[in-house]
Amino acid sequence: MSFTPRLLEDHINWRSGDVAEPDRWTVNLTDSDARELDHALGVAKARSDNLLDITRDDFPLDGLVPKLADIERELIDGRGFVRIAALDASRYSDDDLTMLYWGIGMHLGDPWPQNKYGHMMGDVTDQGKSRDDPTVRGNEIGLVGLDYHTDGSDLVGLMCLRRAKTGGLSCVANVVAIYNELVKTRPDLVEALYQPLPWDFRGEQLKGGPNFYTRSVFTEHDGRLFVRFVPQYIKASQRHPEAPRLSPLVVEALDAVSAMARDPQFNVYMELPPGSMQFINNYHVLHGRMAYEDDVANGYKRHLKRLWLATRYLKSRPETFANGAQGHWARNKSVSRIAAVGSAAE
Repeated sequence: MSFTPRLLEDHINWRSGDVAEPDRWTVNLTDSDARELDHALGVAKARSDNLLDITRDDFPLDGLVPKLADIERELIDGRGFVRIAALDASRYSDDDLTMLYWGIGMHLGDPWPQNKYGHMMGDVTDQGKSRDDPTVRGNEIGLVGLDYHTDGSDLVGLMCLRRAKTGGLSCVANVVAIYNELVKTRPDLVEALYQPLPWDFRGEQLKGGPNFYTRSVFTEHDGRLFVRFVPQYIKASQRHPEAPRLSPLVVEALDAVSAMARDPQFNVYMELPPGSMQFINNYHVLHGRMAYEDDVANGYKRHLKRLWLATRYLKSRPETFANGAQGHWARNKSVSRIAAVGSAAE
């Protein structure tokens, strides 16, 4: 049954000019914040060196709570993305930086499994996978740029361990503004993306289960817009004969959102120096990256750690957006452990 899409959350209709200055979306840590993080790291390490043992209570950040609460509000009810300025990466090992990142993340949400291995902490680095591999995931692909997409959780966080030699800028785009622009100009495309569409499981389905699942790109719930947008996965579903065929209108709609995300008026680019963190609301912001060049022989290999988080700030969400929608991923929770080039573990 057709319906007429309506404007949603138009207080989040920022354009690139509104966020051109990095100070608008960068949270700087004070000397007091750094001391508190250092103390919390010591408390956590005394408890365990296994990230999965460390809860929010094991990483006390009482002084930082107001700043972290502001970040939560900004992610869900505001701009939808935040960069936390770099920790002093020279002071910490990669394991300690990762623990610091995990501890901050636990104050922003609850960890969410990222793949069939149950990775609660993931690695984003060149893992030698081919872009043409039908089971490859974006965090495993190196060097090439990644087009705008969402990840599979409420929030996604990235923390930089190592830069590339050149390139690799992170980029974000306001999908709320894109949605509202399409409601005004091409409501037929918006309506097409409200329909359930087939998504390729990328080989990560339950053993013996279907090769694809269905969900919409756009969902309205309690007056909020919820978005799940990975056009490559939707289009890849067509390799399975049993998957419903995508209509020309759906393909046009997917391509239109991608093209608008690449439009400079809707996006902004940012650097992530070692020790810096980025957190994004997956329902309101698409993210991608520019192509880059590594130089492994000289210690340059782009490497980020990744968290998927279920925010506690958002009290209501559609059932298909709940943590555990792919419940079999959480049966064996684990931590990805790829050593960064140039680290002591190499």
